[in-house]
Amino acid sequence: MQSKAHSPLFVRHAIVLGVLAAVIVGCGGSGPSTPSESSGTPSTAATPTPKGGDPNVIKIVSSLPQTGSANSQIMTIVNGIKLAIDEVGGKVGDFTIKYEPWDDASPERGQWDSAVETANAHKAVADPDIMVYIGTFNSGAAKFSMPILNQASLLMISPANTWPGLTKPGIGEANEPATYRPSGKVTYYRVVPTDELQGTVAAQWANEMGCKRVYLLHDRELYGKGVATMFEKAAKELGMELEGPEGIDPKAANYRSLATKIKQTNPDLVYFGGTTQTNAGQIAKDLRAAGVTAKFMVPDGCFEDAFIQAAGAENVEGNTFITFGGLPADKLTGKGAEYYENYKKKYNSEPQAYSAYGYECGRAALEAIRIAGKKDRAAIAEACGKIKDFDGLLGKWSFDENGDITMKTLSGNIVKNGKFEFAKILGQ
Repeated sequence: MQSKAHSPLFVRHAIVLGVLAAVIVGCGGSGPSTPSESSGTPSTAATPTPKGGDPNVIKIVSSLPQTGSANSQIMTIVNGIKLAIDEVGGKVGDFTIKYEPWDDASPERGQWDSAVETANAHKAVADPDIMVYIGTFNSGAAKFSMPILNQASLLMISPANTWPGLTKPGIGEANEPATYRPSGKVTYYRVVPTDELQGTVAAQWANEMGCKRVYLLHDRELYGKGVATMFEKAAKELGMELEGPEGIDPKAANYRSLATKIKQTNPDLVYFGGTTQTNAGQIAKDLRAAGVTAKFMVPDGCFEDAFIQAAGAENVEGNTFITFGGLPADKLTGKGAEYYENYKKKYNSEPQAYSAYGYECGRAALEAIRIAGKKDRAAIAEACGKIKDFDGLLGKWSFDENGDITMKTLSGNIVKNGKFEFAKILGQ
């Protein structure tokens, strides 16, 4: 990407981020990869719903990174949302449900882009038919759209955000999650467990496997650094010896010198807090090329086929471990098993890890619309919080007062024969 001051890309970012600065309380200059910083007390003034629209139509949109290496994972999430809507015949009560999948990534970044995500949030707020916004995939992206949607009382449900500070007080930054709730009300929900759980069970799993010396890496982004921090805390409590944490440049061409340095410390495990898009595959490749024989562990941001492809199956075979907030689709039972079979029948393919949570987001959105019984943003957002003892893919669950799901099942997986293979349920 060229850095000319007056390029179209620069102008687009400047305009959108300028609007963002005026609307979002607390984002300031923190950038897309760190928690936002509060600039004062959130405003309680709500953005009015625009007039117009079709009184008989309710639109659901998703904002997920369809451009870049996450595409194959994302499209199975989109398919999961579509499947949930198809199962009710595209209707809830007297309302016809329409769905539009939006991309929050840019070709320039090859992954989510703060300017695109911000623009998507404003676009959703401006459309009087949009009552639900499914997203984001990346926790860093969520902090840009959450305040905008919250100000408009627009329900947001994420299939994949795991940074605790988006919903839980006392875990992230001091101003979190208040800075994302300028209206003072909860309008954001998520259907996956959060990083303080994942980081903890990852450290416990590593300890169970006999790993005593760990080299800790992260990608410096909100999600990656966050889960690495949670891993570090738990590992220290378990008496594990740590090198790091060390932040990497996710855009580097290779990590050969880092791999050489890691080899000299002779670790039992290298843990990387990051995603496929922040170069987890290249790290795995360079570690093996340098002769590092330690186990390699990554969080759910790498639980996609693109990670194995980027690393090269031979570099992750048998000694690469992945944690995930849930169970792989083929291990689900009950309602989950029904979803898995219906997905394969409809799309003639295997769903990737987060497809099930796209489906669960779709079902939660439809249930909120049903409970509200009217086309009203505030009523639908409030109704989502009333979902209790829902017959979900992993059993009965509810949303708590913070917007978090009560389901806490996590799994450990390993790469074998070029594919992910379920290893065990974690944290039990």
